[in-house]
Amino acid sequence: MSLVSIITVNYNHNHITEELLGSIYLLNKYSETEIIVVDNGSDTNPVHEWGNKYPDVTFIRSDVNLGFAGGNNLGIKVAKGEFLFLINNDTEFTGGLIEQLLSTMYRNQQIGILSPKIRYFHKPELLQYVGFTEMNYYTARNSCIGQFEKDNHQYDSLSGKTGYAHGAAMFIRKIALEKAGLMAENFFLYYEEIDWCEKFKQAGFEIWVDLKALIYHKESVSVGKKSALKEYFMNRNRILFIRRNAKTFQKLIFYPFFFLVVTPRNILTYIREKNWAYIGVLFKAIYWNLTNSIDSTYLGFPIRK
Repeated sequence: MSLVSIITVNYNHNHITEELLGSIYLLNKYSETEIIVVDNGSDTNPVHEWGNKYPDVTFIRSDVNLGFAGGNNLGIKVAKGEFLFLINNDTEFTGGLIEQLLSTMYRNQQIGILSPKIRYFHKPELLQYVGFTEMNYYTARNSCIGQFEKDNHQYDSLSGKTGYAHGAAMFIRKIALEKAGLMAENFFLYYEEIDWCEKFKQAGFEIWVDLKALIYHKESVSVGKKSALKEYFMNRNRILFIRRNAKTFQKLIFYPFFFLVVTPRNILTYIREKNWAYIGVLFKAIYWNLTNSIDSTYLGFPIRK
């Protein structure tokens, strides 16, 4: 049997992480697993208390918030498994989840990352993810397949290659990861898992979705509220993703599109919604890309912790 390392990252949501651990203990019957929890600079360090409460779990503490990629990378570095299962701490297991994902991995050695079907936890009949379309490198846009639709198993026959894995649940082959490398930590928020999938593809591996496997995600069905932090990283990282992954001709189309279409459109939206401060945030995101290399570790936005 293959060892599977289950990795999750906690940031100021201790009770949510404990609910995940409870669902793993209750529903996971696959015995060859190790659980790794990374506390990503939470205001109060829960590791000592958790160590006493969950003695069979490996806990890692970062004193600073390293973002989605940085937190997961800490867990990856200590993982011993032949397969790694990176899951958001606000997910919950279903029975047979790991066994199903392993079965698919065993059948196709070219799979580098495999995601399960994802439904919303609080509206369990609704789909969140059954795959992604490929990226349009001229606009840096793609689509999540099935999101907000009722799951009548209409997509179940589509198990197989997909554009990208979903960051909430990624089942990863260790030997593929060793060739692709760790996630780029300078994304911090948004686009990092999409960029990572591109690295797996470049290393010769495929990205799949297995619709016989299911996980629930507690993310809200409603569209999340805007924030300066989100607007900054969504715009900054959209450009950064293209800089890191697009071909020269694609970049020559994308840059005019972003500056002549996306930027004016966003500004008009900010004005209409009276989010005046976001105009400066947008230009700050653009300026970061004009003044930093694609590997720069400078985030360009003050991050608490």
